[in-house]
Amino acid sequence: MNTMTLWHLNGWEFAALAFAALLVGFSKTAVSGANTVSLAIFAAVLPARASTGVLLPILIAGDLLAVLTYRRHAHWPTLWRLFPAVAAGVAVGTVFLMWADDGAVRTSIGAILLLMAGVTVWRRRRADAEEEPQAITTRAGRAKARSYGVLGGFTTMVANAGGPVMSMYLLSAGFRKLGFLGTSAFFFLIVNTSKLPFSAGLGLIDADSLLLDAALVLFVVPGALLGKWAVNRINQRLFEQLVIAATVVGGVQLLVR
Repeated sequence: MNTMTLWHLNGWEFAALAFAALLVGFSKTAVSGANTVSLAIFAAVLPARASTGVLLPILIAGDLLAVLTYRRHAHWPTLWRLFPAVAAGVAVGTVFLMWADDGAVRTSIGAILLLMAGVTVWRRRRADAEEEPQAITTRAGRAKARSYGVLGGFTTMVANAGGPVMSMYLLSAGFRKLGFLGTSAFFFLIVNTSKLPFSAGLGLIDADSLLLDAALVLFVVPGALLGKWAVNRINQRLFEQLVIAATVVGGVQLLVR
């Protein structure tokens, strides 16, 4: 795998990755989708293609902590509705990674980050404009679940960036905070775990990447605890604005690098 090992990172690079790991934990228990900033940091410090394999076990660690925190609030009918479409998206993303080189993956990650920033802005404006969310039991609701599922599966396989897609879907379906967090926690734990054999088969996960993960996963725990403390105190609108801005900066940086 074309990546730097733990021993090749300088102090600033490791500090940046550690901060990104802390942010993963925070996003999993407070603001789902905020880890797009972590994605940008990982892709900036490590080779873009390899960064997706290094980040995946860290995301799973965050998912486990989120499930332990919000396991009673998951809505399983929604999860079963999404999984078939997500599987199709993961398969498409796997095929893309089989032929894409590091430059193509870097460009794709940057473009996905900018797309996700735009999606998040659109989601917020739509939520403000709609008095009631669309029911997900209608034919249109099922079609929406399939489209979001495929896009979420592709973006999470290629760039670990399915958070904003799923956030938009769950919010538009009318989920309250705890239901949102519980459902997304189980969703990403199952989806990210299912990606492990694909990532390993593509050479994105190996002994060197796992050693780096072992050092970085320690920072996920304090991030998750901080998120649990902040979830009822944080100014959600301001934080989302900061996340969108950081995501745009990260996406542009990857595109022009």
